[in-house]
Amino acid sequence: MNSLTARILHLQRFSTEDGPGIRTTVFFKGCPLRCAWCHNPESLLPNSQIQWLETRCIGCNTCIQTCPEGNLRRNADGSLRIDREHCLACGQCVEACPANALEMLGRTITLEELLAEVIKDRSYYETSGGGVTASGGEPGLQPEFVAEFFRQLKMENICTAFDTCGLIATTAFEKILPYTDWLLFDIKEIDDEKHRRFTSQSNQRIFQNLLRIAEWMPSLPHLHLWIRTPLIPGATARPDNVAGIGAFLAQHLNGKVERWELCAFNNLCRDKYRRLGIEWEYQNTPLLTAEELTALTEAARCSGFPGELIIPSGATRVPVLESEGEAL
Repeated sequence: MNSLTARILHLQRFSTEDGPGIRTTVFFKGCPLRCAWCHNPESLLPNSQIQWLETRCIGCNTCIQTCPEGNLRRNADGSLRIDREHCLACGQCVEACPANALEMLGRTITLEELLAEVIKDRSYYETSGGGVTASGGEPGLQPEFVAEFFRQLKMENICTAFDTCGLIATTAFEKILPYTDWLLFDIKEIDDEKHRRFTSQSNQRIFQNLLRIAEWMPSLPHLHLWIRTPLIPGATARPDNVAGIGAFLAQHLNGKVERWELCAFNNLCRDKYRRLGIEWEYQNTPLLTAEELTALTEAARCSGFPGELIIPSGATRVPVLESEGEAL
């Protein structure tokens, strides 16, 4: 029998943000959403992509000479332009580059190879109460692989976490959740019209899936549910949004959610967009202030959802004294 394979982006070891304890996070390629603020734009497409790292480039043009399709050329400012519409991501330019200035984003990996990699970190999981997280992108787009991956991890007594946007087939949850210890479920926007505007998709199936999971939870006593909401300036970072999400959780998932994390916007992904040749709408958007994050947290706590389970997270903007031009 042929081994199961998956398309992944990379592994991140020693992660502390994708579930409890120290974790190894596997980022899967492909996502059904197109969130305007996405922090992992390199994970959106299911296929492999090439990125250029300008700080490593020595300008030798070996890559241009190597590309069999002629899809690489220099711009007037010396930057490398990749014709992404026609690039086949064959990898010949990556192999030829003497300075490692080109990288392949995305690779196919077998189940056995991935298991061998993540099991290397077993001692960290055991000492910290951590484990392995499937993230992305959207790992639920490759459900057979993730389900078998988790099943075998459970056979090794390794804790599993499934980080999902929720917009996947209900059958994918049916396959994966029996082997999932922690479900990290994103709810970004309560209003369907705004959700379509911000992510290109309706939120209806997301909420339907969450309600179905709530029905299943009595038969899944091992499953811990965390909800995560990104707080994006000018989009989801609104009191009415967090209040609406909190009211929904209080009404439909009372006692089933162990943690609701309010994730403050960060702009650390700006270079990712530049390396992919994509203009990012939030390039110059500032972080939330501490006062704004506090106000949004208070709106969530007034929604009827248990306040002690609401966890604001992320960095906030440091205010500047206008008279002195110095950070407080």
